[in-house]
Amino acid sequence: MAGPHSSVQGIRQQAHPLTTLADVELLLDHIAGARVVLLGEATHGTQEFYRLRIELTRRLITDKGFDAVAVEADWPAALRASRYAQGADDDASATASLAGFERFPRWMWRNTEIVRWLDWLRAYNLRIADPAARIGFFGLDLYSLRASMDAVLRYLAQADPEAAKRARARYACFDDLADDPQAYGHAVSFGLREDCERDVLHQLRELCSDASRHLRRDGAAAADELFYAQQNARVVRNAEHYYRTMFTGRTDSWNLRDQHMGDTLHALRDHLARQRDRPTKVVVWAHNSHIGDARATDASLRGQLNLGQLVREQQVDAGETFLLGFTTHTGTVAAASDWDAPVELKMVLASRLDSIERVLHDSGLARFVLPLRHVSLPLRQALAPERLQRAI
Repeated sequence: MAGPHSSVQGIRQQAHPLTTLADVELLLDHIAGARVVLLGEATHGTQEFYRLRIELTRRLITDKGFDAVAVEADWPAALRASRYAQGADDDASATASLAGFERFPRWMWRNTEIVRWLDWLRAYNLRIADPAARIGFFGLDLYSLRASMDAVLRYLAQADPEAAKRARARYACFDDLADDPQAYGHAVSFGLREDCERDVLHQLRELCSDASRHLRRDGAAAADELFYAQQNARVVRNAEHYYRTMFTGRTDSWNLRDQHMGDTLHALRDHLARQRDRPTKVVVWAHNSHIGDARATDASLRGQLNLGQLVREQQVDAGETFLLGFTTHTGTVAAASDWDAPVELKMVLASRLDSIERVLHDSGLARFVLPLRHVSLPLRQALAPERLQRAI
């Protein structure tokens, strides 16, 4: 069996250095004709990961014609930032457009790298005459129960006041627990109150079944706003389910969340394809644990799936998807010591001896990319044994 030494030697010989951000050029060749590119990170608070991800995304937009960026973030908050990036004047600045990211961990999106990214994207978009062709920034996650309920009600108040009354009555099922969805999930799981599953499902079905009536309004803009509202209704439906499953098992809640991400990405691609009358390309930003293929990890032994797996299973042609994870041996990370605790700058401990990060580090190369699709068979075999992977 190939050992660590052969892994290290193979990496030294076949890795491509990433000396500067301009070196992402070599990744464009490997991405080739992929329509969904998933970019992962081992932490949610390391500047180098943000900068590399943003630079590669810029190149995918400018050189490869990608149509949207979909991220591990709440739909309503990301949509507010997207409106700014697509040229709307609702917010005076990129910083203001990120104010919707109120949920922990706020620093994940409300930081200087994302501000610069949104300003670049806005400037790029304003050079595109057709607003419908501009690049959007969309959220894939399902935590925004209250914010998504409010967004549905705002949409219906303008589009169909009578439907808004029905929606308000259905969402009233949550009482004040919509602001504390974990308390809602706890109360339902332990039989302290009835669930709201039927109400949120009826609301989603009504909003989808009335689509043709809503689309009689302002063409592409109406189609966008209806899609955004429908997606918020889907978030409400899936968030209600998610917070109930939090107390029944980690695998169930994990799978529901990643299935929601996969469904959201699929719906977004379909919507953009109808809008542009052609297949579309999307960049995804999420943690490595979401964008890697769960079938290649012990998560699958626990019955867990993830977004990377779902996207690969849905691909029509080989090479339609490209998965790229970022990781590190050591460094710094913005993180908190507990949930909802203040952000701190923390040191990332050196990687364990039994981790993939240690094998990569032992190559002696500082920054590099290792394109696993194209490495030699001996190196692939040397990297095959199970190893731990960093996740912060």
